[in-house]
Amino acid sequence: MYDIQVKRIHEYKRQLMNILYVIYRYQCILGTPANERSRKFVPRVVMIGGKAAPGYHVAKCIIKLINAVSQKVNNDPEVGNLLKVIFLPNYNVSSAQIIIPASEMSQHISTAGTEASGTSNMKFVMNGCLIIGTMDGANVEIAEEIGEENMFIFGERVEGVNRIRKEMAEGKRGYVGSRLGAAFEAITTGFFGDVSIMHPIIDSLCNGGDNYITCFDFYSYIDAQNKADDTYRDYKKWTQMAIIGIAHSGKFSSDRTIAEYCSQIWDIQPVSVPHPSTNPNTRVRSFANLPNVQK
Repeated sequence: MYDIQVKRIHEYKRQLMNILYVIYRYQCILGTPANERSRKFVPRVVMIGGKAAPGYHVAKCIIKLINAVSQKVNNDPEVGNLLKVIFLPNYNVSSAQIIIPASEMSQHISTAGTEASGTSNMKFVMNGCLIIGTMDGANVEIAEEIGEENMFIFGERVEGVNRIRKEMAEGKRGYVGSRLGAAFEAITTGFFGDVSIMHPIIDSLCNGGDNYITCFDFYSYIDAQNKADDTYRDYKKWTQMAIIGIAHSGKFSSDRTIAEYCSQIWDIQPVSVPHPSTNPNTRVRSFANLPNVQK
């Protein structure tokens, strides 16, 4: 499975949750007898790409962790081809033209209530990709069109996020748990090399600083990932979900979007463009040919 997350590196977009899950999956593979691994785990290539703002220290720490995990996992003969991790540098439109059509599952996992829009998920759906994500940003609109049953939805909704933040502020609950705790321990004990720049971030997550509820949503995220694996094994079901996504994504066409901007926001009317002449010598559209233009 080609598993892709490409977007700006930011705490609310939760690339950190993605790489923590990679660590968890890696630990699960190592903890499974070698003769059972190929049956239990769908081979997966996890690709995370994006850019961090120049002064955004936490985002750069997350990139450092992704690359450190990549070095460890990709060079571990115990894992073989069951798991590979790649950081895609310099993500831009040119690389998106290759990455988006090639992807099979795309991650749009921002904390509910934080994403203004996030339209790249629409592009993925149009190209036959399935989405694992929260009910946030454009995922909400996509779910309305293609149905939540054709996505891998997880995590708290906005009301739940606000409730959990309130509880953490009051010091009532902690959300790390044993599986996430094992991933944190692997980082802090140097299993992935020197990523000590991550230690303060982990300490903050464990001590009430988890503003984007990465730890709390992590276990729902694991369940959604397991569902994605099970579905991927059923080629017919996976293909059916992909086709439904494509067939019902017409609303996200740029034609519809621009037409609505014109009528509802910009308050402008369409202008008729004359058909070109069949005579090659006069087949020129000029300013003077357009109607309703003051000459």
